[in-house]
Amino acid sequence: MTGRFLVVVLDGFGIGAMEDVAEVRPQDTGANTLASLFKVRPGLYLPNLERLGLMNAFGRESANMCFSPSAAWGRCSLMHQGADSFWGHQEIMGTRPPHPKEIPFASVADEVAGALRKAGHEVGFRGAGGALHLLVVDGCVVVADNLEADPGQNYNVLGALSAVAFERVLKIGRIVRDVVEVSRVICCGNPSVGMDRIVASTEERDGYIGVSSPRSGLYGDGYRCVPMGSGVDPSGQAPFLLTERGVPVFLFGKVADIVENYRGRSVPWIDTDEVLCMTLGAFETLDRGFICTNVQGTDLAGHREDAEDYVRQLEAADLWIGRIMERTTPDDVLLVMADHGNDPGAGHSRHTRERVPLLLYAPLLHASRIEGIELGERRTLSDIGATVTACFGAGRVENPEARPLEALKRFWKR
Repeated sequence: MTGRFLVVVLDGFGIGAMEDVAEVRPQDTGANTLASLFKVRPGLYLPNLERLGLMNAFGRESANMCFSPSAAWGRCSLMHQGADSFWGHQEIMGTRPPHPKEIPFASVADEVAGALRKAGHEVGFRGAGGALHLLVVDGCVVVADNLEADPGQNYNVLGALSAVAFERVLKIGRIVRDVVEVSRVICCGNPSVGMDRIVASTEERDGYIGVSSPRSGLYGDGYRCVPMGSGVDPSGQAPFLLTERGVPVFLFGKVADIVENYRGRSVPWIDTDEVLCMTLGAFETLDRGFICTNVQGTDLAGHREDAEDYVRQLEAADLWIGRIMERTTPDDVLLVMADHGNDPGAGHSRHTRERVPLLLYAPLLHASRIEGIELGERRTLSDIGATVTACFGAGRVENPEARPLEALKRFWKR
């Protein structure tokens, strides 16, 4: 019987570019998030991730980290196009990712402006010296392309939170969300980032216009973010299927903002130590249930192209993962993975299209084996959602190509 099933998503933690990048994302050719971290910190040591088989998944050892002979490990490819957190997490939960729409904000700016004016907002246009313009709403909120995600798939609604309450930014975001068809409208802001700095960080890139979040300082302390997604049927995802059968579901971190969890508990959070402390607390209170936690600190460090901070975030996560492992029982399952890459050495501040590690810890399996278990090269992140629902007997997820992990077959409830 499955007791507690915990998935920890180390956001943006890739282990090497996917084979299709030369064709679909040439800017990611050669991307390898973990390799870039070792270049900056050759002596990096993550004892718990090492024990779980990180280096096995990576494919080579480092100065201080070795292959783990007893680990259960594999790799996951991304089925969703590009490298996007929204679609990555929908895929993890069992959705078959569609081909996302790519719509430059410039092509819908007039329609968005009209909807905002109709709702009583003052709207103006501002450029970055070129032909394109972003929207300025009420003098303190900017609506434009998201320059850190795949082009044309997401828009930012960025508020100068020293001048406007975040709740007002959310109201503006909902109006934008009702008008546009892209995957995400991301409402965000930081009290330390004023309108002058936002405007000074405006950039045009190949037909897109937005605010460079790293340049503006958006990702610093005080960062607020609520992504508003669309185009997903939650009834085919693990949280819905589980709660329909009375299985408790907890979502912590960014996943709480982007995955529907109607009957469960969702807590958006950013700080790595705090979100994993919450995770451990929930884990200890449960006898049975599913928890998914997103560690966003790694991804934000990647966007800032700050490898040293990325290492610090990983070291903190590794410590908490070790504490969680100490508290597992034979009925529990822990999976550590990622949703895409975010290589701080790639030469750009966007996500990178990389394979991700799949690291499994289940005391029941490890107690009976000396040699490790290879989980293989998984074709889709949806294999995780399929495994979770199989373990709790909650039916099949939406993605017909999802395959539960055979290594956990003894946990499957039929």
